[in-house]
Amino acid sequence: MCVCRRGRSGDEEDDGDVEESAPSDFARRKMESEKTKRGTEREREKLENLYTREYLRKPTPRDLQRLLQKGEARGFPGMIGSIDCMHWQWKNCPTAWQGEYGNRKGQKSIILEAVASFDCWVWHAFFGVAGSQNDLNVLGQSPVFDEVLRGHSPQVTYQINNTVYSGAYYLSDGIYPRWTTFVKTVPNPQSEKERNFASFQEGYRKDVERCFGILQARWAIIRGAARMLNEEDEYDYDAQEVFEPDPMNTSLTRIYERPIGPNGLPLEPEPILRDGQFNNPMIDRYQEMQSSYVHEIRQRDLIEHLWEMKGNHNG
Repeated sequence: MCVCRRGRSGDEEDDGDVEESAPSDFARRKMESEKTKRGTEREREKLENLYTREYLRKPTPRDLQRLLQKGEARGFPGMIGSIDCMHWQWKNCPTAWQGEYGNRKGQKSIILEAVASFDCWVWHAFFGVAGSQNDLNVLGQSPVFDEVLRGHSPQVTYQINNTVYSGAYYLSDGIYPRWTTFVKTVPNPQSEKERNFASFQEGYRKDVERCFGILQARWAIIRGAARMLNEEDEYDYDAQEVFEPDPMNTSLTRIYERPIGPNGLPLEPEPILRDGQFNNPMIDRYQEMQSSYVHEIRQRDLIEHLWEMKGNHNG
């Protein structure tokens, strides 16, 4: 558990009990390091089994109702969380990859995109994009809106300033596009109402950043997750090729190869039928999600709603 929380390697945890002068200390340190790694692996499996039931899963109707009630109490009806990206520093990035993974601060990093609620409940995470890309590039590769485009997302209806809207949204920073799924701040607020809205939006948007801070503070191992790897864990390129039964046919095929048909030739994939029954509705939902008009109208309604709800009471 100390390895996970402190982010230290296995041999570092046992160095205090080893005298460096003895000739057998290397073998002893090696055994203690392997013991620590095995224990850390067991703790990782326990933590995964514990938190998988609660995190990184789709919200249930009860979860969604709780998020919507909290958003409405904050003055943002229809809001179900905040979205942002975090750069995970990659200290030992290979030299050949440093140009791709170098961010604007000169560090080598991998990007994590997450959606978090007011209580730091993370139910979406997308990890692995190179650090040279920005939040927009990550959004273009992220599956966060796949369910929306398929038409499988929950139907959410709410009212803001006597106007009815449909579809939940996230609080985001300024780099995100003006879509119906995002509510951004006012870059240069001029009036008192706009300053009031910007203050609350930027404050509530910090939920996901607070979640990132807690994640790094309590589980320091994420800053050096590759510590669990060693030379023995690397892939053995000289090992014999592995074969396994292919469920598509009775013959044995090699892993990662295309299935082989009865005639001994690779099977051709079935052609995609573009009959319009799936593609056209998906395109319509995509265009509806990207509507900047709805984004602007809802932002103006939220400005008035927040002013009536909280702004007038501030003096």
